[in-house]
Amino acid sequence: MWRHIASNAVTFLSVLLFLVGGVILWGKGQYQAEGPLTQAICLQVERGSNMRKVSRSLAEQGAVSSAAIFRIGSDYQEKTAQLKAGSFLVQPGTSMAEIVDVITKGGASTCGTEVVYRIGINRVSVQVRELDPATNRFVERVEFSPATDEVPELFTQTTSKGDTRFRIAMAEGVTSWQVVEALKGIEVLDGEIAKQPPEGSLAPDSYEVRPGDDRAEVIAQMQDAQELLVSAAWEARDPDLPIETPEDLLILASIVEKETGVPEERRQVASVFVNRLNQGMRLQTDPTVIYGITKGQGILGRGLRRSELRKATPWNTYVIEGLPPTPIANPGRASLMAAAQPDESPFIFFVADGTGGHAFAETLDEHNRNVAKWRVIEAERGAAAAGNASTGGD
Repeated sequence: MWRHIASNAVTFLSVLLFLVGGVILWGKGQYQAEGPLTQAICLQVERGSNMRKVSRSLAEQGAVSSAAIFRIGSDYQEKTAQLKAGSFLVQPGTSMAEIVDVITKGGASTCGTEVVYRIGINRVSVQVRELDPATNRFVERVEFSPATDEVPELFTQTTSKGDTRFRIAMAEGVTSWQVVEALKGIEVLDGEIAKQPPEGSLAPDSYEVRPGDDRAEVIAQMQDAQELLVSAAWEARDPDLPIETPEDLLILASIVEKETGVPEERRQVASVFVNRLNQGMRLQTDPTVIYGITKGQGILGRGLRRSELRKATPWNTYVIEGLPPTPIANPGRASLMAAAQPDESPFIFFVADGTGGHAFAETLDEHNRNVAKWRVIEAERGAAAAGNASTGGD
């Protein structure tokens, strides 16, 4: 009798183990299989949250088929205690195992709201934007200028959230003084900038920062990035350029940066200055005159006077020979490469053509005709602006 009972017990346990094993294999398959999500979502993990709350949120949003399997899988991988706060983009079809990896590996949030401090040539602005998971594109929520506008309530609310990302976007052609002044006004940064960095030494780019980051360290990051860009452009330079050092290349690139905002023109503009240097001609470029007046501390805000074109400063290329002694702005990668690899052209003159670009010329006669056309355009625009002002038009 006891032998019969023991035999049945062994059989029962064998079946039970087989069933348990099957359930485990099924659960593992569910955990690793493609998820049910059909549209991307931004998963918010609040500070102090736990894996139970996260699994429930995922199930409610249709990202996992079973909150329980999600938690068990996370426990089995010993990742439950590694849960990170933040906003995480979950793509369609992401498995439970992949979601666990995303929310436990750390690093910056991959979606949600971010504050962008834009350092531009004409102004500094602040933008609050939010990633739309469906399109994977940022949608602007609010934008304002700290110098002239009241701080929106949405900005204050956003900066107080623990999962908000912060970014500094530095435009090509801004000066080092402008960057330093802008960083001083970014309230999430700490520390002082003891010394203004040399002109041209900062790389225009987008930099992610965290609350409490040191301003001097942000400057150092920008300088490291620019050193790499200048080094790469110098190594790739044409061998017959009339410049002798990476610093000369940086100076030339800064002039190209300030002369044109049209990407397709950069190498052509650079060719004009290279041709002038090769022929021993003065560069005669207005941005260098402006820099001699402002020293990079803001914009001039008006046209140049004839007396200013004749006034000697270290940067006035209507007066000095060759390149000015320093860069006149912080050039970006494209202008550095344009200075390193300019077009081969016969041009030694250019002037604005009224479209945002320039008209190039090989001879002075041709250039004078282009200048005359530009003067007509200027006059027409001036008359139109005066007419709008007198009638109250836009």
